[in-house]
Amino acid sequence: MKTRITELLGIEYPILQGGMAWVADGKLAAAVSNGGGLGIIAAMNADAETLRTQIQIARSLTNKPFGVNVMLMSPFTAEVAVLLTEEKVPVVTTGAGSPTPYMPAWLEAGIRVIPVIASVAMAKRVVRAGASAVIAEGGEAGGHVGEITTMALVPQICDAVDVPVIAAGGIADGRQAAAVFMLGAEGLQVGTRFLVAEECGIHQAYKDKVLKAKDIDTLTTGKRLGHPVRALKTPFSRNLLQAEYNADISNEQLEEMGAGSLRRAAVDGDLQEGAFMAGQVAAMVTKEQAAADIIRDIFDGMETCLKGASKWVE
Repeated sequence: MKTRITELLGIEYPILQGGMAWVADGKLAAAVSNGGGLGIIAAMNADAETLRTQIQIARSLTNKPFGVNVMLMSPFTAEVAVLLTEEKVPVVTTGAGSPTPYMPAWLEAGIRVIPVIASVAMAKRVVRAGASAVIAEGGEAGGHVGEITTMALVPQICDAVDVPVIAAGGIADGRQAAAVFMLGAEGLQVGTRFLVAEECGIHQAYKDKVLKAKDIDTLTTGKRLGHPVRALKTPFSRNLLQAEYNADISNEQLEEMGAGSLRRAAVDGDLQEGAFMAGQVAAMVTKEQAAADIIRDIFDGMETCLKGASKWVE
């Protein structure tokens, strides 16, 4: 399948794996890239040398393109930004802020910059700064999310910018992939389904939590703090949501309650105190598969869906 995204990134399928903190390491990124997509390593809150190790792991496992996701709220963003130019990482995706201060150096180094955005205004801003494409992420996604749904956001972004748009949020199978292409997207980013990839190294309790999820099993916390996060319902996430409505608990205390919770889920499998971030499509993820099989399954399903669409048109 050829789109401007496959041509831009040199990949077989127009799919990116989400840059999920404590999930998206060099091994998973390499598996996705070997499967024909673009694997992404999460820089998260790690320092430059920790990230360099993951980049080296990816390069030892694949000769295909891969990328790094930079979480712009990280205290190590400045040093990570320099490392990416030193390592000549092919693609950088960004989230949780504006990447424009770092983009001139990245672009000069030949890096393709593809920010995750949740509004038309931000899409226009990063395109003016030189973004090669944008990832329009709807609020159905797991982890840090915006307010607008994928169905509403993607066509508005496609109308607003002339670079390729990658849809994210609420995509787990070929039907949803076909839908976002019909909205104008030229690629898709998938996170939740890759949580159960065989090459994904998170705790098995996390994978089992996703595999057992029902349609109403996610909730969003952090709106009071200005950075909403979607995760599966657990004692921790329910307590955090309740605390948001308690005026006696300060914002600083709320931040402290959430600190380290994703690591407790991904690394320790702590079902009581972990934040098991996942999107609303978690209930559609029903089996563990190799990353390459996940990719083929999505695009085989998309092809079937699009070929059958003509039955609605006379």
